[in-house]
Amino acid sequence: MDYPTFPADCRSMLCRFLTPEVFDALRGVQTSNGFTLEQAIRSGVENPDSSIGVYAGDGESYILYAALFDPIIEAYHGFHPSDTHRSDLDPGRLNAPNPDPEGEFILSTRIRVGRNVAGFPLGPAITREQRDEIETRVAAGLETLTDDLAGRYYPLTGMSPETQRALIEDHFLFKEGDRFLESAGLNRDWPSGRGLYHNHDKTFLVWVNEEDQMRIISMQPGGDIAAVFRRLVRAVRAIESRVPFARSAHLGYLTSCPTNLGTAMRASVHIALPKLAEDYERFEAICAKHHLQIRGIHGEHSESVGGVYDISNRRRLGVTEVEAAQEMVEGVVELIAEEKHLR
Repeated sequence: MDYPTFPADCRSMLCRFLTPEVFDALRGVQTSNGFTLEQAIRSGVENPDSSIGVYAGDGESYILYAALFDPIIEAYHGFHPSDTHRSDLDPGRLNAPNPDPEGEFILSTRIRVGRNVAGFPLGPAITREQRDEIETRVAAGLETLTDDLAGRYYPLTGMSPETQRALIEDHFLFKEGDRFLESAGLNRDWPSGRGLYHNHDKTFLVWVNEEDQMRIISMQPGGDIAAVFRRLVRAVRAIESRVPFARSAHLGYLTSCPTNLGTAMRASVHIALPKLAEDYERFEAICAKHHLQIRGIHGEHSESVGGVYDISNRRRLGVTEVEAAQEMVEGVVELIAEEKHLR
């Protein structure tokens, strides 16, 4: 592979940090799983409108290709190569009384973490056989969960139309990934090795072998953020006791996309802020103050509907899970106060 040519308007971090010197130094290097620089950058080369443009194939990628990954991680997270990530999943340290006890503003709360299985490559480098093995191991572990986490695993392969319709109606069923994931190799062998689990109460969900090998999700209507966080922590601990997670002392929980490193956590609410949305500059300023992202109700790159937005923590690496959730809580409190003031 020759040094890629990017369009003049390319603004991705790959365009910014993949200099000819870095490319020449890394082009002949591959990890013990056979993952190469060409594979790491393919998504950003084929999709120059990417915001990041790189994916890791395993934990070793972050070490061997540090000349590329480190400046991207530092630019995105403000996390230096000499820093050490800290984890804190103690719900007792989260100060989160319901910011909307009357249910006027917050429609629902959802907190998810990404996790990958220790001892296996990440999605871009994994073989079909390894992916299938992960599905078998994870599904077996999930089906041992008890109490309010107890539920059922649904493999995508061979799923009946009736089950598919029911899961779509519940907004639980995930689809094949977008063109960015396709280029990264994350859609290979679809739908083999993929599936989902949800509990009987439909407040706990696990996606298996989507972008990460596990997306562990706790959710419920309303604004009881503390309850959602507690359920997530119980689920994460229960699953990890059955399936060990891939992590590093430096980067925390390992994920294929460097934006998700560290906590790999996204704590979010769907919240109605129609008045504040009319002063979008003020809206953005409050969210920036609390390190929050604004999205439409259907996720990244979507639009708001009826003044409802998806608000979530932006910081994941270099902050703990409790700190990231606390930022979301405090930001939501201020957003609601401003919406009330504008009314």
